[in-house]
Amino acid sequence: MSGWDAVNSPKSQPGSSSSRKTPARTVTLGRVQPQAPALRTIFCNDCDANMAHRYRGNSISTTKYNIFTFLPKGLYEQFRRVANLYFLMVSILSTTPYSPVNPVTNMVPLSLVLMFSLIKEAFEDWQRLQNDKAINNIPVDVLQEQGWETLQWKKLHVGDIIRVKQDEFFPADILLLASTNSDGVCYIESANLDGETNLKIRKALEKTWDYLTPEKACEFKGEVQCEQPNNSLYTFTGNLVIDNQTLPLSPNQILLRGCSLKNTDFIVGAVIFTGHETKVMMNSMNVPSKRSTLERKLDKLILALFCTLFSLCLVGAMGSGIFIDRKYFYLGLLENVEDQFNPNRRFMVIILTMLTLLTLYSTIIPISLYVSIETIKFIQSSQFINKDLNMYHAETNTPASARTSNLNEELGQVEYIFSDKTGTLTRNLMEFFKCSIGGEIYGAGMTEIERDISERKGIKVQEVQMSAGSVREKGFNFDDVRLIRGAWRNEPNHDVCKEFFRCIAICHTVLPEGNESPEKIKYQAASPDEAALVLAAKKFGFFFYRRTPTMIYVRESHVETMGKTQDVSYEILNVLEFNSTRKRQSVVCRYPDGRLVLYCKGADTVIYERLGIGNDDLNKVTRDHLEQFGSAGLRTLCLAYRDLAPGFYEGWNEKFIKAKSSLRDREKRLDEVAELKEKDLILIGATAIEDKLQEGVPSCIQTLSRAGIKIWVLTGDKMETAINIAYACNLLNNEMIQFIISSETDAIREVEERGEQAETALFIKEEVRKQLKQCLDEAQQYFCSPSGPKLGLVIDGKCLMCALDPSLRVMLLTLSLNCASVVCCRVSPLQKAQVTSLVKRGARKITLSIGDGANDVSMIQAAHIGIGISGLEGMQAVMASDFSIAQFRFLEDLLLMHGRWAYIRLCKVVMYFFYKNLAFSLTQFWFTFNTGFCGQRFYDDWFQSLYNVIFTALPVVFVGVLDKDISPSLSKKYPELYKEGVRHMFFKWRVVALWAFFAVYQSLVFFYFISATCSTSLDPSGKMFGLWDVSTMAYTCIVVTVNLRLLMMCNSITRWHCISVGGSILAWFLFIFLYSGITTPLDRNDNMYWVIYILMGTSYFYVTLLLVPVAALLVDFLYLSVQRWFFPYDYQIVQEMHKDDIQSTDPSELLESKQQLTPDEARCREISQLPKEVSRHSGFAFDSPGYESFFASQFGKYVPPKAWDVARRGSMRSKATPK
Repeated sequence: MSGWDAVNSPKSQPGSSSSRKTPARTVTLGRVQPQAPALRTIFCNDCDANMAHRYRGNSISTTKYNIFTFLPKGLYEQFRRVANLYFLMVSILSTTPYSPVNPVTNMVPLSLVLMFSLIKEAFEDWQRLQNDKAINNIPVDVLQEQGWETLQWKKLHVGDIIRVKQDEFFPADILLLASTNSDGVCYIESANLDGETNLKIRKALEKTWDYLTPEKACEFKGEVQCEQPNNSLYTFTGNLVIDNQTLPLSPNQILLRGCSLKNTDFIVGAVIFTGHETKVMMNSMNVPSKRSTLERKLDKLILALFCTLFSLCLVGAMGSGIFIDRKYFYLGLLENVEDQFNPNRRFMVIILTMLTLLTLYSTIIPISLYVSIETIKFIQSSQFINKDLNMYHAETNTPASARTSNLNEELGQVEYIFSDKTGTLTRNLMEFFKCSIGGEIYGAGMTEIERDISERKGIKVQEVQMSAGSVREKGFNFDDVRLIRGAWRNEPNHDVCKEFFRCIAICHTVLPEGNESPEKIKYQAASPDEAALVLAAKKFGFFFYRRTPTMIYVRESHVETMGKTQDVSYEILNVLEFNSTRKRQSVVCRYPDGRLVLYCKGADTVIYERLGIGNDDLNKVTRDHLEQFGSAGLRTLCLAYRDLAPGFYEGWNEKFIKAKSSLRDREKRLDEVAELKEKDLILIGATAIEDKLQEGVPSCIQTLSRAGIKIWVLTGDKMETAINIAYACNLLNNEMIQFIISSETDAIREVEERGEQAETALFIKEEVRKQLKQCLDEAQQYFCSPSGPKLGLVIDGKCLMCALDPSLRVMLLTLSLNCASVVCCRVSPLQKAQVTSLVKRGARKITLSIGDGANDVSMIQAAHIGIGISGLEGMQAVMASDFSIAQFRFLEDLLLMHGRWAYIRLCKVVMYFFYKNLAFSLTQFWFTFNTGFCGQRFYDDWFQSLYNVIFTALPVVFVGVLDKDISPSLSKKYPELYKEGVRHMFFKWRVVALWAFFAVYQSLVFFYFISATCSTSLDPSGKMFGLWDVSTMAYTCIVVTVNLRLLMMCNSITRWHCISVGGSILAWFLFIFLYSGITTPLDRNDNMYWVIYILMGTSYFYVTLLLVPVAALLVDFLYLSVQRWFFPYDYQIVQEMHKDDIQSTDPSELLESKQQLTPDEARCREISQLPKEVSRHSGFAFDSPGYESFFASQFGKYVPPKAWDVARRGSMRSKATPK
């Protein structure tokens, strides 16, 4: 009895359903999430049976909150920040009788910050809600009582039978039952899932082809036993039980939610997974957020401020405990004294005074800092990075994209870049270039890499002329008269040639599209390599023009008669697909005459391991050809075949079907079965495909190297190919000392030939240990020599696997960190991630990974920063990245310009917040010494509340967004400036101490200068100034001073800087005019009434407002002068060098200079001519011409700056005469 019949049988027991289930277990498949029950049982077309399992509905929700959880959950998220939690605690303390300030003092800024953050969260969540509603309400046809009824997506349930029409999206994960195309085939596009626009083929089981009409579909009663929901997009394990027959299900029968139906009128399917249990939704889980190094340092700075706050409170509390004494009879401490002022309980006095001062000095922690930083980062990413025309790729219409704004400043501190090769450094536009067939090389021409090698050797390269009969097409750049236009028939090895062409025409998963003519057909391929090989087969006379799930049709050139063709159909019996573990693809096909052939193509390492005995000469010659191709920078594949006896194939196929039907470890069992057949192969030959370098890659790498960034290439290619690509990219050069650690040695080959895997692994490990030690000993002499040659390391995958062993890891890390360039070849995706993590954790350096394919995802996620290339291998890398760009060369703009600017700007923002809050809080601290440490407040409550959120908030945002030390062109002209970020020049404890000194000095000026002068000054009525007059005067000076100090730290001042600074000062005056001019019964303190008007009625106010900011900023001005003159930063040197640069207006000069520009520079220049904000640069007054250290660094030498040389040359300088 089938599972479906069992449920509907009246004899069915309540527990019968559960009795069929397999015991629970936990599985881990890569990133697949572990599930409790091992299997899921679904009864198609039976809602009642599925209801007992309580499967989730199809409605989705991507919102973080709902109407009930918004406030509690939103507040919880906000109070996870230490600063917000601190202010909440202080606000609670301010409501106690021991608080000298009104609760509004701390509650207002906290409320404003929370309100801003919650409004932002609510707006973002509202947008998610609207998007969810639109998706949930999409209509779909559902089978209801022998007819199709249109329902909304959200009303679907597991087991429903649905119909999806052409160009519609699949509403859930569906089991394909039938299609309007022949043989149950449909075509899908998965761009929303993985970014790939190539059409993919899916085929229903032959048993279900008839369930296309609603009448037939109502008869379908099947039971699906499959894996539990997981996030693995490319795997599916399950069986369909129908009519007492168990049929294996694979990913070829599954249509995933988010994909769309193409080239098919409609399909009928059964819903397997719904809603949040679909694979696309399970992949949409948030990746753990990355925190930048600056944010982690900011946490330490906040902790330092907490320690400072505690120290100030402790000093004040101890002072209060000492000061409280009954001898001060006028204080009224003789009887009925509060605990806080009771001389008999000094310990209690200290404790309560600590609480009092904690609320009084609370402004030392900048509550608005986080909000300001988030705002700045968002604007930097959305308005500058995303809209940078220099990083826009017009050919593919792809702009740069910041997928997160958390890591903007991290881009300015990168020290190591880990890069994929194919599609990242190269274009991933494959062209069939050469081949080796039967031991003979075919194909003329010279690759870019070969030209570069010849030029390095001093050999003059002549342009190779194409032959008269050569054929050029995108993807086919082959020239050899011996093969093209049917000439291969005249070759001595024409039978091998025919086998070669048939192999590349049959062994693939390419889908033809469009008209079945050689001129109009288009190929949809999973990779550019496959498309290039199929295109080559067409050019050689083996035209693949049609595909069904079981047949491939090839129009072949007639073997005997020139010019004639014949259509041949090959039955595809089995396809063993390519993956990163197998590194090969195999197809079993049956010829029309009944011949059974296994065609296999793959990496040379895996193919050679599976070759049969004999043909040693051919194998050796072909291996030499592969090395030649690799040296020319070509991508190689080996082709092999094997004839299969019918009896052997039938026995093997039974094992294959059994492995496909397995619900556990299906992939492992399929690999084991494949090994039984993929052996004793006969080598046909090898293909060589050219993948040219992307535009601007060598110059970009050279520029990044000058910036102090070390670049590692991690690729799966052969060592020869990787080395030559590295030479072409300027990663390696002849001046470098190169260390090569390879497993391709005679000793290792000899051990490998014995076939003992354990012995081979131990021997390779020992050899790697010896090679690492030898390289380290040789490199030691260069480590301490700054002017010595640069080092380069090349290591292959086998050796790397051993070197990553814990016992050798330290040696590998020590050697590689001292190398300017590292090339790892023949590496797997896992090894890429391991190498990245090794440097990230072992060296504690900022790392960046960049790649374009799914095999780069683990590497991208392992690094501090992940960059995805929007290339031809889908969008998996982009979807897993933090930033995406279209070309590798755009890294130059992203790092040297945007990254460096973001780092410098945010460092300034953090330092400024630290300075202004410390200066403000310390004036209150100095006042405490004049009040007997009793906790009397110096400022009005509203002054303290609005200081951070109104009067000093806006200007610093403009600095974080618009400040620019040098132009973009100079940033790339002097990439050495980037090293300042790598060395953390602008955010270190020495810089913090310097800003703290300025804050302490200015706070002393604010308090003692004003309090001293106020004691001898009188108001217009002849009275002395009181407390609120003094505090208002001091507060006015503070607001003016800290805003002016902001302008002093700017490298460029725009009208927005002036408007924000002037507006902040004006806002203070408008506020105080209203606040002191209006009185209400609710006022806590009516002593502020008319204070500002009284102050402004005296000359004292204007003289003080002029002198105090000057006196407070004098030390800052002197320091900046001395620092710029004697100890300049590198960017200040560049500013001085180019301060007199003017834009030429002579048309002839402009034309001449334009002709000398590279295409990239010309484009940048055209962009620079667009109308934009004109900045007025400031801070260039201290001209100093003698900067030997900077110029020495241009040539890779280190010379410490000498102050006396700078001063001496400064006295000898000659001023430029104006033209």
